[in-house]
Amino acid sequence: MISVNNLSVQFTGTNLFDNVTFNIADHDRIGLVGMNGAGKSTLLKILCGWQEPESGSIVIASGQTVGYLPQEMVPDTVGTVIEEALTAFSQLDELEQEQERLSLAIAERTDYESADYTRLLERHHEVTEHIAILGGSRRREQAEKVLLGLGFQHSDFDRPVAVFSGGWQMRVELAKLLLRRPDFLLLDEPTNHLDIVSIQWLEGYLSSYPGAVVLVSHDRTFLDNITRRTIEITAGRIYDYKCPYSEYVVQMQERRASQMAQLTNQQRQVAQIEAFIERFRYKATKAKQVQSRVKMLERMEKISIDEVSTESIHFQFPPAPHSGKIVVEAQHLGKAYGEKQVFDNVDFLLTAGRKVAFVGRNGEGKSTMAKVIVGDINDYTGTFRLGAGVCVGYYAQNQAAMLNLDKTVFETIDDIAQGDIRPKIRNILGSFLFSDDDIDKKVKVLSGGEKARLALAKLLLTPSNLLVLDEPTNHLDMNSKDILKNALLQYSGTLIVVSHDRDFLSGLTDELYEFRDGAVHEFKGDIMEFLELQNNQSIQNNQNTQNNQNIQKETSASKAAYEQSKERERERRKLQNVVKQKEQEIELLEASIAAKDEILATGEAQSPEFYKEYQSLKTQLEQKMSEWEDAVIAAEQ
Repeated sequence: MISVNNLSVQFTGTNLFDNVTFNIADHDRIGLVGMNGAGKSTLLKILCGWQEPESGSIVIASGQTVGYLPQEMVPDTVGTVIEEALTAFSQLDELEQEQERLSLAIAERTDYESADYTRLLERHHEVTEHIAILGGSRRREQAEKVLLGLGFQHSDFDRPVAVFSGGWQMRVELAKLLLRRPDFLLLDEPTNHLDIVSIQWLEGYLSSYPGAVVLVSHDRTFLDNITRRTIEITAGRIYDYKCPYSEYVVQMQERRASQMAQLTNQQRQVAQIEAFIERFRYKATKAKQVQSRVKMLERMEKISIDEVSTESIHFQFPPAPHSGKIVVEAQHLGKAYGEKQVFDNVDFLLTAGRKVAFVGRNGEGKSTMAKVIVGDINDYTGTFRLGAGVCVGYYAQNQAAMLNLDKTVFETIDDIAQGDIRPKIRNILGSFLFSDDDIDKKVKVLSGGEKARLALAKLLLTPSNLLVLDEPTNHLDMNSKDILKNALLQYSGTLIVVSHDRDFLSGLTDELYEFRDGAVHEFKGDIMEFLELQNNQSIQNNQNTQNNQNIQKETSASKAAYEQSKERERERRKLQNVVKQKEQEIELLEASIAAKDEILATGEAQSPEFYKEYQSLKTQLEQKMSEWEDAVIAAEQ
């Protein structure tokens, strides 16, 4: 257990913690929440010993270990990925050396009945058990399993850590921490550098982790899937809720509503008492009652309302200029970096007004495709074009890093502001929480969240009808993510968003493209529907694997039945592709008919060719609808 007793910390004259007391039990799953600057990261640093409190104490039970992953760090590594991961077993190496020393000492002893000999045997037993718990000879197997879960490939294991990006190096640090298996695991924004697949793997790993886990995260779904307890830090105090994040939000709102009601009642009571005192202050017959009420006011404990930040970004995207029906079109598109083929032979068609997500493991080509679309990459194979009248707004994954660090906040916006927008620069920056004092700051001194907000503000200055956003929620708190999501829901143009945040994507897009194994797979539906399908397919694949093993032991008749089953599956997939193709053809026909309906609505006479073409389109639509129904029925059968 970790016991926090009367903890107090100040920062720039403000109480981050004021006599805070709580405990962390051995198997707790805790989410730390609070507005930016409340002290979440500071608390983790104090718990792991990186920082000392001004007063109070942290007591950790004897022999228990604490592991900490900060938000950002600069790893000091010289080895390969697998070599660095295996350094996590340094404690195991020491235990095995001790086990060998104990074995030699026991072999040399002959005083079998002595207390000293008994202590040697007991210590040897303890060390042997501890080695078994930590994995013993299975250390490489364990290291490979964790690295694969965090997104590395077998081919990455012998590559130097130094050649990987900072995000991948952070994955190595997370792998080492998980392999050390400390009794208390403290993680500060662990999902920042992970894709959806790796996040889901980490959720499963942490759910069955034998020790305690304390998390700071802006990912609602991640918190809900792991934590069973939520500690809120606000105004130097903590509130402890025995529930996951989403339930905490409801209970927190109820608590603050109750506080407000109690404050209102107390203010009413105080007003009544003060009115009585004022009315009878000079009447001798009421002196006793007046004095009693004065003492009552003095003894009354004033009810206070928790500090709640009302600051939040507020904006909406400008109306999207008109564009053609087809916004993005690619045929047989491919892109390679040297010998690595990222994707190949991709057909991609995006019509106006659609909102789609790019998902998949890191390195599968999501950001590369985004760069092709916005024109940052031109050395591709196949054909690609933007539709007529398409104006692109782009938020790159490293957008904040692309800002000029030597310019001020105001200059960053002023450089690209034109026409009527120039007098409104201060208002725009204010809506992104930059005060009059902030706008003269150099970009280099801004926090990660402030840089992200400044990069978003730049998007507003040039109206676009195609927004391409690559990981736009990095460094944004939950409130800011909600506001950005709401603005995107109201955006009238076409949206492509690359994100690993499931809560952010849920309800935002109605179609997604999965980048996997050099190909791009279209999925009609929401991210949660996609993940549910992926989970079901994973279960099915496991079952199929088991079935395959059983089939190999069966007779040739069983093998024939298995092949027949595979043929049915191939036919089913083929029919599903036909269904998708018919749906696209129907959509285009309906769009053409709708355009002609608008012309007919004017009441003006049209040429015979117009009516002939109109009737032909309707006939084609009926035929395609019939073909679509046949394909759906066949697929279901």
